[in-house]
Amino acid sequence: MASRNTRILEAAARVIARRGVRGLRVEELAAEAGVSTGLIYYHFKDRTGILRHTLEFINDRAERYTTVRGPDAPPLGPREELEQILLLELQDTAEVRENSAAWGELRASAVFDAALREDLARATLVWVQEVAALLGQVRPMAPAAKLAAAAERLTALLEGLSMRWLSGGLAIDHARTLLAGGIEAELSGLEPR
Repeated sequence: MASRNTRILEAAARVIARRGVRGLRVEELAAEAGVSTGLIYYHFKDRTGILRHTLEFINDRAERYTTVRGPDAPPLGPREELEQILLLELQDTAEVRENSAAWGELRASAVFDAALREDLARATLVWVQEVAALLGQVRPMAPAAKLAAAAERLTALLEGLSMRWLSGGLAIDHARTLLAGGIEAELSGLEPR
């Protein structure tokens, strides 16, 4: 059984995905999580605390579902690991849809919320650095600045494709094909000349 904190964060991700950050009401969150509003304030202090912890929860959950491997699965090479981590962000599952929608809502709300903007910028920087490190494993001779730029482009492409897929503007298979093409193009651009 999930801990109360986990239940609250799962509920917060659902509510944000469904109603957006501006639509997040602590009373609705409490009802969704099956806890009292007092308990939410006890654990998270205020609305900003809820949003910060939900952002961390979303990131942790994404890391979990993008790195999942069976116990008997052979190890992945660097390129396969890079592709898996990025392409598994485009899965037609309730968890991925909810995570991606909540991330998009947090990203959109950060335009108007300086504290959220800072938290999101940090989370994005960590994500970009992780992708750059994976790109560096595939292309170890590429300069760090080129790896960082390629990671920025790939993560931005993934966010855009995800939003188009979630909003019905793009079929998931086509989104995955476009992302795979983006990965290929970025890796080609990092090849020594």
